[in-house]
Amino acid sequence: MDPDQLKQIRERIEQVHDPDLGVPLGALNALHDVQFRDGQLELYIELIPPLQWVAQPLDRACREALAELVADTPVQLYVRERPISRATPSSILPGVKYLLAIASGKGGVGKSTIAANIAVTLARAGTTVGLLDADIYGPSAPTLFGLQGMPLHARKDEQGRVLGIPHERYGVRIVSMGFVLQREQAAILRGPLLAGYFTTLVEQVEWGELDFLVFDLPPGTGDIQLTMAQKVPLTGVVLITTPQELALADVRRSATMFRRVNVPILGIVENMSYFTCPHCGHREPIFGEGGGRQLAEELGIPFLGQLPLDPLLQRASDEGIPAVEHPAGTHFRHLFADIVRELVREIRRHCYRTQAPPLEISL
Repeated sequence: MDPDQLKQIRERIEQVHDPDLGVPLGALNALHDVQFRDGQLELYIELIPPLQWVAQPLDRACREALAELVADTPVQLYVRERPISRATPSSILPGVKYLLAIASGKGGVGKSTIAANIAVTLARAGTTVGLLDADIYGPSAPTLFGLQGMPLHARKDEQGRVLGIPHERYGVRIVSMGFVLQREQAAILRGPLLAGYFTTLVEQVEWGELDFLVFDLPPGTGDIQLTMAQKVPLTGVVLITTPQELALADVRRSATMFRRVNVPILGIVENMSYFTCPHCGHREPIFGEGGGRQLAEELGIPFLGQLPLDPLLQRASDEGIPAVEHPAGTHFRHLFADIVRELVREIRRHCYRTQAPPLEISL
């Protein structure tokens, strides 16, 4: 294959769009190399991860772009991760690529259930995931994952530090204050102690190498949220709400707090958006309609999706099975797959915007 052909191939590939971002690979400086070896065309592309959602559509798009030029030539696409750097350098959790907080302004909106199902959905896609149940007063991960009564095991490392060992269920490494407290025991703590327990759960746990660590935060804008914003180099936060104004007002306050402490808001998920009658199929917006989407537009942040008010979600949670793993949870698998897909797209957009040197593209 002569140099002119390789140049044409390069130009074609640089015009292929990243499936997430809608931006040409050339604008992303993503095409690392083009080689013709042993009768095979090899394309080397470098993109900011996670790549589980883009590899197949990108492979298909590149083959379609080259169909006329190399009709009879085998094409092999190699996609590798571009190293990412944190906007705020930190020694905390160096083995974790993305630190993702799930938050709500008020309790009772399903935040913990959504955090658990987002974590399991990420694991189902092939990423390595941890979940830190940071609600010290009301830990729910043990119930959501069927781990009630399980203690938090620990070991000493080479330096003599005691490290907690996460439990693992459905591909997610899980740590919770609920593994430390007895089932009926209350966490009676003032602010400084509360922040100290949270820091311990972050720093003295053997998380290992993770693509994602999901923080299930307590509701509100208190000590844990502020401690996390100060100590943990968060990739961003997802806000959970229900459609009614009472919940939306509290989400506005949470959004203001996270912006003040410079934590990017990746989007809003609206829970309990509607109830579908199992007999006639009528869909009723019990708590109002469109509030989450309108708030996202008001705040200028992405709307990641809606979840229904569905008895299966409650039943699965009580059984200790995330809805996306429940035998009857097919529709939830689709719903959470869509939400996570939008979330991953926003994470990659955020990373491209913040990496140095900045790319001259609109994301």
